[in-house]
Amino acid sequence: MSKKKRTLKAGNANLQELIPKLRFPEFRDAGAWEKKPISKLLTIGSGKDYRHLSNGDIPVYGSGGYMLSVDDYLCDGESVCIGRKGTIDKPLFLKDKFWTVDTLFYTHSFKACLPIFIYLTFQNINWLNYNEAGGIPSLSKTTIGKIKIPIPLRHEQRKIADCLSSIDKLITAQTQKIETLKAHKKGLMQQLFPAQGETVPKLRFPEFRDAGAWEEKPLRDISFSISSGKDKKSYSGKYDLFGSTGIIGATSTASFDGKYILVARVGANAGLLTKVNAKFGVTDNTLVICLHQTVNIEFIFSSLERFGLNKLIFGSGQPLITGRQLKDVSLRLPDGAEQQKIADCLSSFDKLITAQAHKLDSLKSHKKGLMQQLFPSTEEVNE
Repeated sequence: MSKKKRTLKAGNANLQELIPKLRFPEFRDAGAWEKKPISKLLTIGSGKDYRHLSNGDIPVYGSGGYMLSVDDYLCDGESVCIGRKGTIDKPLFLKDKFWTVDTLFYTHSFKACLPIFIYLTFQNINWLNYNEAGGIPSLSKTTIGKIKIPIPLRHEQRKIADCLSSIDKLITAQTQKIETLKAHKKGLMQQLFPAQGETVPKLRFPEFRDAGAWEEKPLRDISFSISSGKDKKSYSGKYDLFGSTGIIGATSTASFDGKYILVARVGANAGLLTKVNAKFGVTDNTLVICLHQTVNIEFIFSSLERFGLNKLIFGSGQPLITGRQLKDVSLRLPDGAEQQKIADCLSSFDKLITAQAHKLDSLKSHKKGLMQQLFPSTEEVNE
C-alpha cells in the first residue's frame, strides 16, 4: 500500500472516532464532530484571593466546592470550573455571579460551544491523567488548553445537554429524597435516645414508658474484645478484606465469622462505622468490636453513630482512634426488648435509604452509559 493511501486510511479511521455510537435521528447525517483544543473554544480565568472582600450573597468556590459568600464577583454568567490544585477531577457548572479562589480555574468567552456542553465534556475527561505534580494534584492553563475535545454543531450540543440535564434533575431529586430520609432518621434517633445528661428518651414506645431509666455502661463492659485486624490482601483470596475505607480487596484468611462492628482506626476516615455479617478479614488500620450476645448489635451500632466517634480523633499528622478510647466510650442502654424495638424501627429506615441509594446508583450508571454512547471518547481524540 502506498504512503498516500495509508495516510487516507488513517485519516478516515480518525474521522470515524469522532462520530458517537448513539446519535439523535436528526443528526445522523450531520457528519463527524470536530476535535479542537480547549484553548480555541473558551478562555480560562484564574481565581483570586477573596480576603479583602466583605460578607455578601455571592458564592466563593475553591477546588473542594463552596466556601463562603462575599460582596463582589469575578464572573457573571455560565461557567465551567476545574481545579488548579487539590481536587482536579470534579468539574463544576456555575451560573450567575460567583468568585473563585486560586485553587480553581473558571471559564468564560465561549466560542461555538455551549457552557453546559463543555461541562458534560469535562466530566468525560480523566483529569488525573493530566496531573502535573507528584504531591498535591495540579493542573495548568497550558495543559488544559492543549487538550483536544470533540465538538458537534450547536444544535446537537443543545440536544445532548437537554437529554443529560433531564437525567441530572432525576439524580438531584433522588439525592434529595435520600437526604430527607437520613435527616428524618437522625431526628428520630434524637427522640429515641436520651439527650446528654438525661436517662430516658423523649420518645418511647408505649410498652416501655414505665420501664425506668436506661443504664450507662462503657463499651468495654459489653464487648468480648476491641482490637485491630491482622489480615493481609491476597489476589487469590475468596473473603472480603475490610480496611478504613470499607472493602479494599480480598484475603485468603477469614479471621472473623459473624456479626461485628468495624471502626476505621487511622486516616481521613478515622471513626467511620461499618456493620458486617459474614466471613471476612480486617487490616490493621481497622478496629473490630466483638459484642456480648446480651446486647443488640444494631442498637449499639446506632448508639455509636449518634455518639459520633470522630470526636475521639487525635494526632497532628494522621488522624487516629485507639482501641483504648473505644473501650472507654459510655453508652446508655435499655433492656434487650427495648433495644430490639428501637433497632427494628431504625433498620426499617436503613432499608428505605438503601433502596433509594440503589435507585440513585442506577440513575448514575444510566447517565454514565448514555454519555459513553453520546460522546466520542476524549481519550481516543487525544491519542
